[in-house]
Amino acid sequence: MNFELVLVLFSSISFFIYGIVFINSRRIKAEFDRFGLAKFRILTSVLELLGASGLLVGLYFNPIMMISSGGLSLLMLCAFVTRIKVKDSFLVSLPSIFYMLLNAYIFYLQVDKNVLGL
Repeated sequence: MNFELVLVLFSSISFFIYGIVFINSRRIKAEFDRFGLAKFRILTSVLELLGASGLLVGLYFNPIMMISSGGLSLLMLCAFVTRIKVKDSFLVSLPSIFYMLLNAYIFYLQVDKNVLGL
């Protein structure tokens, strides 16, 4: 198993878990209320589940992985900015930074393969 595959599987599994938890968790619901983004909780969950699915489909069709990893990176950037706006600590914001960078790296690897032909 190569390093890229491990990263893709880790990210995909993580976002499947997050996406499912976002639907039912009272704690997450309270967080989105605190952020003033309650109406976006289900959308966020759906985007996470689509991104996770796209990473797996992308193992067989690379352009889908590029779109999914880019989308998840953008979603996590928005999560980080939201955490900064509500003045959460760096430690609380760390998962969004980590997943943003992880998916940005997966995106970069796909650009190398698909666009640059490396």
